[in-house]
Order: sequence, then structure tokens, then C-alpha cells
Amino acid sequence: MEPITYREFQDALRSVKRAWHLELRDTYKVTYEKAPIARWRNGEPEDFAFLEEWLSFVREVTDRGLAVERLRLVTLPHTEYTQWSLFVAEQNVAAGEDVRYLPIREPLGVALPAEDCWLLDDDRLILSLFAPDGEAGGFAREEDPELIAEYRAVRDALWPMGISHSEYVTR
Repeated sequence: MEPITYREFQDALRSVKRAWHLELRDTYKVTYEKAPIARWRNGEPEDFAFLEEWLSFVREVTDRGLAVERLRLVTLPHTEYTQWSLFVAEQNVAAGEDVRYLPIREPLGVALPAEDCWLLDDDRLILSLFAPDGEAGGFAREEDPELIAEYRAVRDALWPMGISHSEYVTR
């Protein structure tokens, strides 16, 4: 595993056709999200400025043909973080991401990996690292072919089961 910068992460996405993101946690405690979550909790308006750099990047790469896919595994009932992320994800979808949800009601028949990830095309893996409390720990390139194959198998099994954001929020 080799740590990489956010810029290296972006460059990696710019060089592929498909970027699949797996989110395994019900709660994250990313520093830059704390104020927006508080505003949402208090019913205050949101301008999504905290997300604009990512949304701009997504628009750039999807306009060039990259498929950006995000699968969020969620438990029921939803955590506060999941409820907030459902609200925020409308922006991701509008920017070009295909965001899907998979409620964990029963065993999925797939061994879940330990870390969130970005699987690029079929053969490149970037792990999204987090501390046990959900605080962001950065990105790391992983080149182990067996681990890449495991994440690819998870993607191939779970992505088709995911429920699109628009359908999920209307349920």
C-alpha cells in the first residue's frame, strides 16, 4: 500500500473510463463535513460550497466520459449521517455521479472488504482510509492483484443490487 495525495487521486481518475466507489460505513466524521451537518440538523439553508471542489471535479471528468459510481451500504434505521448524505447526494447526482444505496438487511453473500475504495476500471485500486472513529485518513494505492480481484468481485456482485438515489429517496 502506497499513500497518495488528493491530487494523485484525481489524476488517477482522469486516466480511466470507470471509477467505482464503495462506502462501507454508516457514519463518517470528516472534518469539513461537521459544519454542514450542523446546518442540516438545525434546518438552516445550505449552499453546498463545502462540496463544490468535488462537484466541479465530477462534472469535469464525467463530461469527458468517465463513469463515476458510488455505492453506499447502509443499515436500517438510517444513522443521522446517512440521512444527511441522502440530502447531499442530490448534488453528486446532479454533477454526474451514479449514486446507489444498498440496505444491509441480511447477509449479502459477499465478504465485505475492510476499507472503502475506489476501483478504477477493473485493475487499479485506491483505498479510502479512515480511522476507527470515521475521521478521514487519506488515500493509498494498492497494487496487490489478489486484493484488486477481491474488490472487483465485490463490485460485480453488489453494484447491480444497488438502488439508485432517486428511487431510494422516494421509498
